[in-house]
Amino acid sequence: MRLLWTALAVLWCACAWAQAPGSGTAAGQPAPAQKQENIPTFRADVNLVNVYVTVADRAGAPVGGLTEDDFQLFEDEVPQKISVFARESELPLSIVVALDTSLSTRKDLQLELAAARDFVKSILRPQDRLALYQFSQEVQEVVPFTSDMRSIDQGLKRVHVGAATALYDAIYLGSRALSRRQGRKVMVVITDGGDTMSQVDYQEALRQAQIADTLVYSIIDVPIAASAGRNTGGEHALIQIANDTGGKYYYAVSDEDLKRAFQKVSEELRTQYLLGYYPLKRLTDSDYRRIEVRLKPDAGPRFAGLSPRHRAGYYTSKAE
Repeated sequence: MRLLWTALAVLWCACAWAQAPGSGTAAGQPAPAQKQENIPTFRADVNLVNVYVTVADRAGAPVGGLTEDDFQLFEDEVPQKISVFARESELPLSIVVALDTSLSTRKDLQLELAAARDFVKSILRPQDRLALYQFSQEVQEVVPFTSDMRSIDQGLKRVHVGAATALYDAIYLGSRALSRRQGRKVMVVITDGGDTMSQVDYQEALRQAQIADTLVYSIIDVPIAASAGRNTGGEHALIQIANDTGGKYYYAVSDEDLKRAFQKVSEELRTQYLLGYYPLKRLTDSDYRRIEVRLKPDAGPRFAGLSPRHRAGYYTSKAE
């Protein structure tokens, strides 16, 4: 009798195991739909990567008239096929103009406002949008993205002097605002280069600018170029951010320098190339991908002294 009960118990356990979800027997296999719910899905990353390129001659002047065949494109040293090419792109332009209004810039603020106003009038087209920020101890959006010159003029009149300098916060927040825009995205920062109280650091500001695909142009207002007391650390950070995002930096010692810097930014934005590609198989697991654009070496003497400038790379992860 004991043997009979033992046999029945074993048989009952076997049946229960066979009916349990996820068992390995044919009878216990879950339906195809149920099985798929427990299996992670992996999708290939086929997002188009856009690279805006400025080609400059030995004097630093932008060069137009190049064709797709003049360029080579690499990601992590792997050649990429150029799928999209455009010269002097007509894509909408979104610009953040960020003005340093800390006490250290008080003397030159009116000159900066006048130069910024001239820049806006020269660059803004009906399809473009511009936002005005001011930053001192905090970052404030004075004018949201608009193409209305009257609203921008009124905003420039409302700019006022503050105390400390939250430079990295301004770059971070301006880039976050630009990340929600389409087309070309540009940030022009006018500052004396100091940072005294940002909540984010240099690396966070740079990463956000790169994630947003923002070209950062830094106009560094230095009343005395050889002054040993100025914040050269902040200057170096601005220079590096400009280089890594494909923008550029300028020093402005005088009113004329300031106007000239804005003029050069305007010229560059009108003489750019758009190179787009779908990344090939990646060889590393790094979240950061390095980009390199070269001019083809067999182009001969017509390329002598020309150099392409663009963002150094991009992050595969999205901003938080």
